[in-house]
Amino acid sequence: MERIYAPWRCDYVTQDKIKGCVFCHISKNVEDEKLHVIFSDELCYVVMNKYPYSPGHIMVIPHFHTDCIEELDDAVWQRMSLRVKQGVKMLKEVMPCEGVNIGMNLGEIAGAGIAEHVHYHLLPRWRGDTNFISTIGNTRVYPVDFEGMFGKLKESASFYFV
Repeated sequence: MERIYAPWRCDYVTQDKIKGCVFCHISKNVEDEKLHVIFSDELCYVVMNKYPYSPGHIMVIPHFHTDCIEELDDAVWQRMSLRVKQGVKMLKEVMPCEGVNIGMNLGEIAGAGIAEHVHYHLLPRWRGDTNFISTIGNTRVYPVDFEGMFGKLKESASFYFV
């Protein structure tokens, strides 16, 4: 049997779990560097996905807690849309990536890992970035360091999110 070691996952396995909604916790603690918030305003925030599908995977999340987009005030929805647009520009220029998947899974049945709080996913993509290791080995390979990438995106965020 082959073994793949991922010592960086030890923190996830052993750390105290956040009680309640993780996105509400982040919303109340946007200044905590450990939470990897790239940008925040009064209506929503942009955060690195701690367990990304691809390097640079970020999310746009409203401060308002709801699992239904139809409950969001129009101003919040419009601001989130603006932050998605700005996030795409940042990922294309800073990463730099060749494309971006944008998605929102509404409800657990639709694939939402955190179904109780709506959020957008922005996933940077590159030509040839997928291969069979995810299917065969149930493993993802990231060619970059998470903390280094967070620093790079955080440093440039004030240029993109205005």
